[in-house]
Amino acid sequence: MQKYGKKAQETVHEVMDKFKKGDLKSGSGKKVTDRKQAVAIGLSEAREKGAKVPEPPKKK
Repeated sequence: MQKYGKKAQETVHEVMDKFKKGDLKSGSGKKVTDRKQAVAIGLSEAREKGAKVPEPPKKK
C-alpha cells in the first residue's frame, strides 16, 4: 500500500529542489537550512493542494 500519492511526491521533490538551491523560505521569511523542515514544508504544501498525504502526528 502506498503511503503518499504521486502528486505529494512531486510537490516534495519540487520543494527539495528549492531547498538545495537555497531558495526555500519558511513562513517567517527566513531561509530554511534544515532538511527535515524542508520535507515538512513540502508535505504541508501537498496537503494544501489536496494530495494524498497522511495526517501529521498528533501532539500529546
